[in-house]
Amino acid sequence: MTPPVAYFMIFKYLPMANAVLAFKNYNVIKGIWGSPWVGMKYFDLFFQNPAFKTLIVNTLYISFYQLAVSFPIPIILALALNEVKNVRFKKTVQMVTYAPYFISTVVMVSIVMLFLSPRLGIVNTIANALGFESVNYLGDPSLFRSVYVFSDVWQTMGYSAVIYLAALSGVDPSLYEAAKVDGASRFQKILNVDIPGIMPAAVIILILSVGSIMAVGFEKMYLLQNPLNLSTSEIISTYVYKIGLLNANYSFATAVGLFNSVINLVLLLVVNTIARRVSNTSLW
Repeated sequence: MTPPVAYFMIFKYLPMANAVLAFKNYNVIKGIWGSPWVGMKYFDLFFQNPAFKTLIVNTLYISFYQLAVSFPIPIILALALNEVKNVRFKKTVQMVTYAPYFISTVVMVSIVMLFLSPRLGIVNTIANALGFESVNYLGDPSLFRSVYVFSDVWQTMGYSAVIYLAALSGVDPSLYEAAKVDGASRFQKILNVDIPGIMPAAVIILILSVGSIMAVGFEKMYLLQNPLNLSTSEIISTYVYKIGLLNANYSFATAVGLFNSVINLVLLLVVNTIARRVSNTSLW
């Protein structure tokens, strides 16, 4: 256990001490601990910033949208694959749905851009052949969120389904035999045996997903951004990058990032408490 414990201590826990930068006016020469204390100054600046409401709304909207779509689809895929009797077909579907997870974010974004290109993209080419006009999916703010969420589902659903397939493999076979004796249909088996069997794993994944709901993927969001969709694509993580690294306003960016982390922590605690009381399954 020493290597992973050392990794988390050095790269995760020790750097938390430098979060004090959010309460200081950072000076490169004096360093983090030598810089003057300014208290809640940067938090106040963020809350009074005209972009504050837009950042919060965009982050929450995309996060909940992504959670609502990406959470049930892997479960449905796993349940469907579990019912497939043809082993070759089952493995082929698993491979096809699992493969996109290994594609890097940059390549995935390039694929999405090529597919959705207004002039040469395959989606608009098919639409034109059917008599529809081309649509600039990445240039329309109202469509950007759906593009982001469903491309993410495409990339991750196969990987997420593996967890549920593993949970399904651990279901007691005698339960299926009992259901068969009772004359249960396939759907009734799924409803009364499979879903209760994967429920503990699903609850844990849901808690972890809600606990990171404010941490929308930075890389993909930043790469898909353009001046046309910025009104719906600008989120807290991209804002922190632009303010903190591009504008070298480290204290302000740290304050925004710390605010984001605190919200995630509160959501994690709340959802874990609710899950423990409702289903008796929780992280702790």
